[in-house]
Amino acid sequence: MNEETDPSQQQNHPLYRIDREHIDRLLSKDSPGEEDLVDLARLLMRYEGFPGAEDLQEDMNKTLNLWGLNRDSLNEKVRGVWERGYRPGQGSDDSVGSGFDTSDDGTN
Repeated sequence: MNEETDPSQQQNHPLYRIDREHIDRLLSKDSPGEEDLVDLARLLMRYEGFPGAEDLQEDMNKTLNLWGLNRDSLNEKVRGVWERGYRPGQGSDDSVGSGFDTSDDGTN
């Protein structure tokens, strides 16, 4: 039995649950937006060579196929997205960070 098929050699990824939600969302898209393309590319990089989470890796490959892409064409599209000035969270209401206000208004 090799390492790829031996369940005792599989690892759990600490971000599995969060990533599962992202991948499920991506699988439901017929036409990906810029953020979707970037998300799939980063998730593919995260799990590349990871000894586990095979279901996530399979679903990411399904997503590529559904979108009519391969890794090279995805990476080409994502490079273009970044070159046009994309920044994560652009156009969404998601805030980055804790929300803790560190400004000093002088009222201490």
